[in-house]
Amino acid sequence: QVQLAESGGGLVQAGGSLRLSCAASGRTFNNYAMGWFRQAPGKEREFVAGIRWSGGTTDYADSVKGRFTISRDNAKTTVYLQMNSLKPEDTAVYYCAVPSRVGGGYDYWGQGTQVTISS
Repeated sequence: QVQLAESGGGLVQAGGSLRLSCAASGRTFNNYAMGWFRQAPGKEREFVAGIRWSGGTTDYADSVKGRFTISRDNAKTTVYLQMNSLKPEDTAVYYCAVPSRVGGGYDYWGQGTQVTISS
């Protein structure tokens, strides 16, 4: 059974940085993408960043390009989200997710980690 565990959230001031981690377990993740999403209060969940497990191809939402960096450690089956120059509008619960099949939509989700940016 796939399990995803996020960590690293917290409260920081605007302009600060945080690094989120997502530890994945339960199967092999070769050729699978992994993504970070977020959901702010009263808003729908939105895509933040994604990375292919093999090859490292990345994708970002326009709102975070140049500020956030997604990376992965295949040996540890962990994906990271380095968030710099944080803004109050980045405040949200951040989730990592993985598809159940290669090329499919994101089906497995972690429990989320709260990120709060104060102005």
